[in-house]
Order: sequence, then C-alpha cells, then structure tokens
Amino acid sequence: MAPAAPRLVLGLLVLSLCCEACKKVIFHVPSELEADTLVGRVDLKECLQSADFISSSDGNFKVLEDGSVYTTSPVSLSAEKKTFSILLKDTQEHVQKKIHVSFVEEEKKTQTQKTRQARDTVLKRTKRRWGPIPSVMIENSLGPFPLQIQQVQSDTAQNYTIYYSASGPGIDQDPKGLFYIERETGNIFATRAVDREQYPSFQIICFATTPDGYSPEVPLVHTIRIEDDNDNAPYFTQDLFEFSVLENSKPGVVVGRVTAEDRDEPYTLHTTLKYRIVSQNPPVTPAFSLHGDTGVIAVLLPQLDRELVSSYTLLVEVRDMAGQPFGLCTTGTVVIRIEDTNDNAPSFKQTQYETRVEENRVNVEILRVSVVDLDEAGSPGSGAVYEIIRGNDDRSFEITTDKNTNEGILCVVKGLDYEAAKQRILVIAVNNEAPYMLAPHSQQLSQSTSSVTVHVLDMDEGPVFKPCHLRIDVKECEDIGTSIGRYVAEDPETGNSEGICYRIPPGQCNWISIDEKSGEVRTIKVLDRDVGEMRRGQCNITVLAIDRNGKTGTGTIQVVIQPGNKNYPRIAKTEYIMCRDRKPICLTAQDGDESPYGTPFAFHINDRSLASSWKITRHNDNSVYLSPKGDIPFGIYKIPVSVTDNGGKVGENYIQVNYCDCVTPTECTGGPRVFAAGNVTLGIWAILAMILGSLLLLLILITICGCCGSGVMHRQVTDDCANHNLIISNTEAPGEEVMDHNIIPLQSTCDQGGYGIKTGDQQTFEMVKGRGHTLESVKGGGHQTLGSVKEGGGGQPMVDTCRYSYSEWHNFTHPRLGEKVHLCRQDEEQKHSEDYLLSYNYEGKGSLAGSVGCCSDQHEEEALDFLDQLEPKFRTLAETCIKR
Repeated sequence: MAPAAPRLVLGLLVLSLCCEACKKVIFHVPSELEADTLVGRVDLKECLQSADFISSSDGNFKVLEDGSVYTTSPVSLSAEKKTFSILLKDTQEHVQKKIHVSFVEEEKKTQTQKTRQARDTVLKRTKRRWGPIPSVMIENSLGPFPLQIQQVQSDTAQNYTIYYSASGPGIDQDPKGLFYIERETGNIFATRAVDREQYPSFQIICFATTPDGYSPEVPLVHTIRIEDDNDNAPYFTQDLFEFSVLENSKPGVVVGRVTAEDRDEPYTLHTTLKYRIVSQNPPVTPAFSLHGDTGVIAVLLPQLDRELVSSYTLLVEVRDMAGQPFGLCTTGTVVIRIEDTNDNAPSFKQTQYETRVEENRVNVEILRVSVVDLDEAGSPGSGAVYEIIRGNDDRSFEITTDKNTNEGILCVVKGLDYEAAKQRILVIAVNNEAPYMLAPHSQQLSQSTSSVTVHVLDMDEGPVFKPCHLRIDVKECEDIGTSIGRYVAEDPETGNSEGICYRIPPGQCNWISIDEKSGEVRTIKVLDRDVGEMRRGQCNITVLAIDRNGKTGTGTIQVVIQPGNKNYPRIAKTEYIMCRDRKPICLTAQDGDESPYGTPFAFHINDRSLASSWKITRHNDNSVYLSPKGDIPFGIYKIPVSVTDNGGKVGENYIQVNYCDCVTPTECTGGPRVFAAGNVTLGIWAILAMILGSLLLLLILITICGCCGSGVMHRQVTDDCANHNLIISNTEAPGEEVMDHNIIPLQSTCDQGGYGIKTGDQQTFEMVKGRGHTLESVKGGGHQTLGSVKEGGGGQPMVDTCRYSYSEWHNFTHPRLGEKVHLCRQDEEQKHSEDYLLSYNYEGKGSLAGSVGCCSDQHEEEALDFLDQLEPKFRTLAETCIKR
C-alpha cells in the first residue's frame, strides 16, 4: 500500500510514526506555520500509560492531554530538520519518558508526479496492498481538491492488467460524487470538504477486475473516517437558568447546575468544556462560585441577606478545548433569587396604647395596633400573631390579626363592670407565623411587647342576674307545682334586688313558671324526658328582670331532667313452644328507663306449684333461661313471672309454654292439655284422638259388614282369577316344583291378609308360605276351585260366589294376624328385624311414599292391572300348572 496522505486543516500531513513511539515521531509540515496551528497528534499512552505531567522542550510548541501538538507562535522551518522533545512523567510511579519529534518540510508535487511515483511504487513493492488501513480525512479540509486520501492496489497487477472501481456512500450513493477512484492506479480522491457532524465515516467497496471482467481479488470493504475539526462552539441547554436559595445559607450550599453541549466528537478536547462566571449583578462581593468541570453553582458569600439583595444575575461562559484561550465559547444567564427566612423579629410601633369602652358592651372593637417587620411582606416570616400575655384573666378581651393590614384588633368579648374596675391594663405581645431564625453573627432579640390601658365608662344599667346562667336539676315525673329553685337579679348600682320583677317571655319552653316577685321557679307540667322539648333531657329558658326604671336584664335557666323510674319492666315475648328435647326458653325483659333504673333485672315465678316444676337460670342482666325441673306431662303451662328492675319497680308477666310431643316447634299446632296454676284439664289433642279412634273402629265394622254376608262368605272366582299370582320377574334360573296347592287364586276384597284357597273335596283356608312357614288351614263351606272353572258356551265362565260366616272368619284371622306380625318382626334366623321399630330425627315434611320395611307388601307398588287382560295362552298355562 502507498503511504497514507491525511491532510490537516492548514495542509499539515502526518506521514508516519516511528515504531518506537517513545523515541521519535516525524511530522511533514509546510515551511511556514502560523500560531495556534495543529501540527499533529502523538499517541502519548503508547509511550506512558499513566502520564500525569506533559511538557515541551520547545516553547514554540505545546502538547495537550490528548497528544495534540499546537504552535504557540509563528514558526518558520529552514531546509534542515527542526526537532524538539515531549517529556512525560508519572509522579506517583516516578517514571519519566521522552518522545523525540522531528519536522520535515513538505515538498510540492504535481498531480503527474504523484501518479508516476505511485506507479513506480507499485512496480517496486513486494508487500501486498489490497487491504490498506482505514483512510482518514480531516473535516472541512481546504484542499486543494481533488485531494488524494488513499490508494488501493492488487498484487495481481503484476500478472494482469487491473482496473479499479468503487461503490457505496459518497460515490454512487448520497452524498454522491464526494469520492472517486482512479481506474488504472487505485488512488482514492475526495472532491470537496465534508462535515463530520453530518457524515462521521464512509464505507465503500473497492473492486479489482481485468479488462475482460475477471475478478482476481475479493471485493474490499474500505472505511474512510472523517477526523473531527473543532468547528462547533458549545451551547447552553437553556436560554435562562433560574435558581433560588435561602438567605443566610452556609458557604458550599448547592444552588443549581448549568449544563452545556457540544456537537463535536465526544471524548475529545473539542468537547471538553469548562465553565466560569464572567460577571455578577449587582457588582458587590462575589456571592457564588461555579465549578469549572461540572457547572455546579454554590454559595460563596457567608451572609446572603434578602433584605439587602433579593436576587443576583450571573453571566456565565462555557468554553471547549478544556478552557484553552483558543477554544470556542458561549455565554448564558443565570438568575438566583434569595428566599426569605424569618430572621427579623416584629416590633410594635408604639410601646403604650390607651382606649375607652362603655361597660357591658360586648363584641366591640376598641383598639388597633401595628408592628414593623423587615421580612418579606405576606410571607409567614412577616405575618404577625398577637396575644394578650397579662391582664386578661377573666377572658374579657380578645386580640386577632387583620390579614390585609397585619394589624392587631383588640375587642371586648365580655361586658365590663364599671363598679368592679374602672380601668384595665393589658400587656400584648407579637410573634410571627414562622419560627424566628437567628441570622449568622446576630444576637437573639427579645419578644416585642406593648401595654394597653382600657378605661371603663360608667353607664346606667339594668338588673343583672347572678349567675347569668343558672342550671337546675330536676327529677323526672315530679309533681306539678313542685318548687325546683329560685332565680333573682340585682341592681348593679345598689347591689340589692328590691323593686325587681321577673317574667318569662312567651314562645319558650312552657314547662316551668317563675314568681314575679320572689323569683321562685316551679313546675307547671310533669317533666317527661320522652315528650316534646324535653327529649334531649334539658330545656333552656330566658328570664327577664325589670327594675323600677324599666331597665331590663336577662338571664338563662337551664332545666336538666334527671332520669326517673317511670317504666315497668316487661317480657317482650310471652308465648313459646317446647318440644320433647326440653330445650330451655330464653326470656328477655325490656325497660324504657335509663341507668340506674334499668338493668339488671330480677326474675321470679310467683306461683308456688309451678315454681316446683319450673326453674329460672340467669343468662345476663336482662334475660334468663326457663326450663322444667323434672318430668312433667305434655300440655300448655301458663307461668306467672315477675320482673323487678334496678329501681324496684315490678312488672307482672304470664309466660305460656306449650310443652309438646314434637321434634321441632313447627310440628306442634294442636291444643293439648292446659296446665295453669296447678289445675290439669283434658286438652284438645286428647279429645280429638279419642274421636278419631272411635271413627276408625266404626269404619272397620262398616267394611266388615260390606264384605261379609249373614251366613257364609262367598268368593267369586273368574276365569282370570289366576292372573293375581302372576307378577313380573326377571329370574331365569330353574324354579321350584309347581304344586297345584301353591297356585291359589286371590281376591282383593276377601283376601287382603294374604290367605289362599286349597282345592279338594272340602274347601279349606290355607295361609300362603312366607319365610319358610306354612300355617294350618281351617275348613270352610263349599267352594268352587280354579280347576272347576270351565268355559261355557260363548266363552262365558261359570262362577260361584264365596261366603263364610263372620265367626269362622274371625276365629281364623284373629290368632294368625298376631302371629303374622310376630313373624314379620323376625328374619329367617329368628332375629328381630332391624327396621321394624327405629327412631329417626325429624327432617321436615314426611315422605309421600310412606314407610318401607321388612313387612311391607312389595306388590302394592306394582302395576298389576295388566293381570286382568291376560291372553288365552297364559290362562291355559295357569290351568296346566294347577292340574299338575
């Protein structure tokens, strides 16, 4: 690759750096250099990483922290080389190194010479140049243009004719035409200056091809970096910075911070900013400091006094290049307001005041006082707070602050008595709303006070009640006309009550009256706390006192009614239902009286006979439990219970308890026997049970008479009689041997008990087998069996009726019903069935299905109506089974 050719702003070219950076650096520069001109940059960290001291051996040159070398004055280079040294020191590690800098005067070459030299270099070089280091171009370069910035060349040019081309930003993309590459040489040129803030770098793609289009090299991605030039001045982020700080703040207190920005390349001297205060207004002693690196403003003056200077205006400057004189700068404005603190105590304008007021005047302004306060008007530091510190023991005076004028307003709130004191002397003091803050180097001030002399003027006044407000406590329900007190007034001039009359103005509480001459107070109604104006327990009454001259004075009587024992305690609920579980009943009493005439209540059963059967157990202050002492019969009990309140009043109550044979009270709706005061009577339930029993017996007799005739019971057997023994079954296993005597037709009207008829010469009753038991048979009258049923002409069956005498039926069924019930109670192992008699808790409404147990007739729920409509095949089957 050809040597790089970066250009400086003034045409300076940094050609190379020695490999040993600490020994020698060469800069190619023009023969004439102006002052403050950038010569080049040296990598200081490559020589000494931790250098904290940098100096130049030649005063015409200075070296900055980033390695930039500037001229301090105009420099002219002779034909021979000019050199100087850069001294680097690390004071902590005690390390010191030098960098030798040499200047070589730059030769002026024509474009043809440059091209020829590039071609000669290509022919002579042996090092591969297709991948050069990134190119550097100074922004805002002055040219001359076109300006060569790099050269790319392929080693394959030794064997082929190579043409070079490029594409990308700055060539065929925006900004187009900024760069171009020579086809034969590979030299890259810039056509104009570039702004780094707009285009920091460019990446172009370079191509090397033969005339026939063959590419012996992979396309090269080449970077052109635009080196920053300090062409942007820093600027403040705000046009005006406003801050505030409390007066008397200590030095070092932070007031605020100013900030600035720079569009040049970050982390370079071009964007290293320094701040300073240019001027202060008012131009007094400097009050603030500005940190050069951070822009933080702090208090500098130890005594900031708002009363002297309320605000400061600062002109501040920000400069890049770390504040160097040749750096670019901008100025801004900062306004700092001094906030008020209460460092000035208020003081009265006068130390003594004098005023007058008529006696008995109330709520009248008698004086205004004012103060002086240097703090900010309208702030808590200047707001005055007045108080009377002496001479107002009876609270006759009051002083407040007028917020508009900051004056103190002195008023009389209680009437003054000339006869008691002709003048009053008050001492008033003043403070601020905000607490006082002692300023630095100042002494504590005492509280400002002032005295006020109030002269009381004598007036011809009317009678005065003593006291002006009289409270009278009266017990509730006192009799009408009861004297409850006396309320009189005096003439303030003479001090006696002669010639004064009293009356109560109309339109007030009319529960009491006052004697016109003596002032004695009596009741005119029964005082009741639950009626009218007395519901609040008190009533205020205004009373007038009138002397001989017609002067009037007023007073107030407050009648307070003390609670009395006027209500009897009573039990709220008096009717209860008690079931067989004998759960105690809770009796609760109520009394409208207040303490101490209410709870606790005392309960007592007044009837001795019932007191021996029932007992009362205390629950709390107003309720007890009522429960039976032992076994008592079911019935209704009326129990007299007395309740005595804490004041001794007794209330009589009758408690009706329906002791019922039930599980829940909702089951007990009838009328059992009533037990009251020891007498026992037959209740409604017992009478109803007797009537129902009689009706049931009568119904059974009527049924028997309807089913049986006078002599013999006849049974009518139809040709479909056998259908009664046919039921639905899902059994498919082999059955028992069918015997003719087991096929017994039944009829619902005559055989409800489950008995059948056995065929033979004599008709016989025989009990159907049940649980492995066969009962004996009883002979009866003649009867036509199922085997004798024949079909006559037309298919009509021939049927005989079945009749037996009642005595025979009764003798047969009576003993066997008992045995059937006994057997029903047992299972096959002669054990009693568990579901024969069981106790269950009540669970609400009974089931419509009835009870189901071991003795239940399961056929009752079967739909057997289909047995009356059997087809002929089924009837033949029944007859065949009977014949076998």
